[in-house]
Amino acid sequence: MPVTRPLTIPPGFNRTTGPDRLKRLVDVVGAAALLLVTAPLMGVVAILVASRLGQPVLFRQCRAGRHGAPFELVKFRSMHPPAPGQGRVGDGDRLTPFGRWLRATSLDELPTLWNVLRGDMSLVGPRPLLTDYLDRYSPEQARRHEVRPGVTGLAQVRGRNGLSWEEKLELDVRYVDDRDLRLDLSILAATVRTVLRRDGISAPGSATAPEFLGTPRPPAPPQRDRTPA
Repeated sequence: MPVTRPLTIPPGFNRTTGPDRLKRLVDVVGAAALLLVTAPLMGVVAILVASRLGQPVLFRQCRAGRHGAPFELVKFRSMHPPAPGQGRVGDGDRLTPFGRWLRATSLDELPTLWNVLRGDMSLVGPRPLLTDYLDRYSPEQARRHEVRPGVTGLAQVRGRNGLSWEEKLELDVRYVDDRDLRLDLSILAATVRTVLRRDGISAPGSATAPEFLGTPRPPAPPQRDRTPA
């Protein structure tokens, strides 16, 4: 899969601050604890995925991390692989009732805790998106990559895939500007409610979410005719 080059990092941008170190500590402790607690559940889910969807059990895909650096996201597989000859092309064709349940309960996200432990992701942050999208963001939208992507985030608890791309990206940037430990804890608490209610699992008219093609730019104002009279 071709990987879009990472975003340009301004000089001095990698400086680690005290809040960043505290956030990383919370991520490591939290992800390790959750991996231990959910290990039996993940074993059951792995068996179900293997029996319902076959091998491989895990879905791996290149996503854009902090500063746009690519990393391999790991999740439980919830779809059949593409098979045009069998009519399985789009997400709606490949997603089974079991896969829909897996996504609705967010159990497919459990392996991403390993990404958090590795340092690719955080427990809270903008969701990791495809590297292909890096060249499609506006300069303001690209600021979502100033922090590590998260297992959950502000956009996930404010509507998830029920929001438009522009709304989600705006919330991502708002999180970058307002982030602190208190906000992270409130997002984690709200995530539990969102998962239990199964809100915003898919975008209207889509099995998952449509591709982000970029935000249309407003038309340029018409040029006045400066030809001398």
